Order: sequence, then C-alpha cells, then structure tokens
Amino acid sequence: MTVKKWTTRLALAASLSMIGMATPSFADEAPKSIRIGYSLAKSGPNAPGGDTTVRPNYEMWVKEVNANGGIMLSAYGKKVPIEVVEYDDRSSTEEAVRAIERLITQDKVDLLLPPWGTAVNLAVAPLFDKHGYPQVGTTNLTDKADQFAKRWPGHFFLLGSASMYADGLLDVLANASKEGKIGKKIAMVSVADGFGVDSAAAARKAAAKHGFEIVLDKTYPVGSSDLSSLLNEVKSTGADTFIAYSYPPDTVLISDQARVVGLNPKVFYTGVGTQFPFFKGKYGAEAIEGQMSLGGINGESKAVMDYRARHKEMQGKDPDYWGSQVTYASLQMLQQAIERTGKIDRAAIQNELKNGTFETILGPIKLENNQLRGIFTVGQWQNGVFQGVGPANLPGAKPVIIPKPEWKK
Repeated sequence: MTVKKWTTRLALAASLSMIGMATPSFADEAPKSIRIGYSLAKSGPNAPGGDTTVRPNYEMWVKEVNANGGIMLSAYGKKVPIEVVEYDDRSSTEEAVRAIERLITQDKVDLLLPPWGTAVNLAVAPLFDKHGYPQVGTTNLTDKADQFAKRWPGHFFLLGSASMYADGLLDVLANASKEGKIGKKIAMVSVADGFGVDSAAAARKAAAKHGFEIVLDKTYPVGSSDLSSLLNEVKSTGADTFIAYSYPPDTVLISDQARVVGLNPKVFYTGVGTQFPFFKGKYGAEAIEGQMSLGGINGESKAVMDYRARHKEMQGKDPDYWGSQVTYASLQMLQQAIERTGKIDRAAIQNELKNGTFETILGPIKLENNQLRGIFTVGQWQNGVFQGVGPANLPGAKPVIIPKPEWKK
C-alpha cells in the first residue's frame, strides 16, 4: 500500500468518525415522554377556580401539543409527547404540599405546573425552589412578588401584583370622581387569606393616594355561608363604591345577598369568579351589566378570540375572562422555553423563562423581574362580555360604565 492510499483511507475514516460524532443516535436517547405533574383541587372552595381557570387550559394544551407530535427536543432530534400525572389537593395547602413532594420524589416528574390560588402557590413554592422546578404561577396575586422572586428565583408571577390591580381600579374611580359620577367613600370587605389580605392592603394605599376614604374595611372567613349582616353594614355607610376581594363561592354569595338586602351602589366590584362564564350563566347578561372585577379581555384581539373559540370547542365551555388566557399564554411560554433549551434541563428552562421573549395569544411577553406587565387589571360586564376597561390605554379597552344599572332580577 502506498503512503498516498494509506493517507486517503485515514482521512476517510476520520471524516466518517466526525460525521458519527456530529450526528448522535437521537432516537435511542430520547425519553418516551415528558412527564408533567400538577395538583389541583377537585373539591372544596378552590375547586371552582381550578376547574375554570387552570385545569381546562392544562388539558387543552396537552391535547394540542400531543396532537402535533409533542414538544420538540432538539438534543434528540425528535418531538416527545407529554405524559400527565395529576393529584387532587382538596383545597388544602397541606395536601398540596404533600402532592407536590410526591410528584417530585416518587413520580419523578420532569416539570411541574402550578396549583390554583395565591395561598396554595405560596405554600408549595419552597418545594419548587428546593428541587429546582420553575413555577410559572398564573393565579397567584401578591404585592411581595419582588421579594419572593429574590427568595425563589424560579417563581414567576404572571397575574401581576395586588398593587397593579388596586392602582388600576383606583385610577378608574378617580376619573369617575373627577367627572362627578361618584363620591369619595369606599366600603371594602375581603376574604381572610393571602389574596384578600394583600389586595386590601394595596387598595388602602391606592385609595389614600387618590384621596378616597375607606369608611368600612372588614374581613370575613374563608368558606363563609352568610354575609348578609356584613352587607347591611356596607349599605348603611352610603358609600358609592363597594369593593369585595372575594373567592368564587363568596363572590356568588355576595352578589346574591346584595340583591336581597338592597345593596346597589354606583360601583359594585367583586373578586374572583365575577369573570367566570358560570357567573353570566347564573344571573344572565342583563342582570350583571356594569359589575366590575379584576381582569378583562381584549375582545378585538384575533389571537385571544381564536383561543377562546378553540377552548370552547375542545372543553365544551368558555374560558374565563382573566386568568384563563394568562394560563394558556404561560404554557406557550413554557413550551417555547423547553424547545429553545432542547432538552429537559430545568435550570436552563428557568433561565430562558426569566430572560426570553415569547410569542403568545397575549402578544409578545418578556417578564420584568419574574413578573408580567401590561395586562388588563380592571374589567366590567358589558353586553354579555367581561371587557377590559383599565388601564384605558391598552388595546381593546372599553369605556367604563358608571354608575352601574340597577339590579335586574
């Protein structure tokens, strides 16, 4: 064999070796599935929120992703389907903690999706952080988001802060006051948990900033079955504005009993559940005209309306008008973060969520200090749609109706 031939064969062997190194055996290494776990209440006071805002979007996203072959993991050169592991936390923070720990240590899921509600999300946050799982929260509302983002770098707050919502509401009220539509008195009640406590505290600051007087400021226990006495106290103040930071069961209770006791202020603002489809179904569009709450949608957005149509077709019911769209957008973000990372590397996925820009149904999203800005904080039922009314400079914002019409039965 000549030196030339030997050299040629060595070069060919080296080239083939390089090709083999550059093209690993993807299929042999790829996981069979991406195991994603979550814990949501199927019973208790948190069940209506989870069943409306969170679970339908989790299920819809998984179905859509798997119908498209799965999530692309470029490290293996293929799409991998999602496998779900779910537990019922029965509206108990203790049970939620146990469920998340089980998902991590026993089921060994690749990723976790967050539970429903501020209190439960904060209760499980230390576990997410300890084990390095990003927590993309879409139903946790707190004014301590900056503080928590430092403590738990992988905890993301996509619903915003309590101050965002309080400032948005008081901006609306201040404009109405300047126009002579309402006076400066506010009566406020709040549920005695993290959401109620933080929201009421933020409202006090915002009210003081705009020169409003809170003439009644009381809390009530989670799971209350009768608030008529409290609502009679509200009525006796003569305040033009009533604010209730409530959860779905008490939002309905307050709305029912306000009609019974004749509480019909110019501004009637209730909490979580007001934006839910069942709320319109229970009372009818005309009966809730003008009632306000957190959230709202841009009814002029093609992406949002397309999402809502797909949700109804797949789930058999409408999404809510607040956290549902944020929850779905968060899943789009998570999928894009995974695909950019190319494999299940939780630290890298977390870093991408923190620093990346994502295309979602809400438009491009880039988080600021682990928080989402630029969403509707004030919504109002208008002609059967819970429209975004504040901030007024957001696309699709509708003029607010103040005073609200009299109750219709």
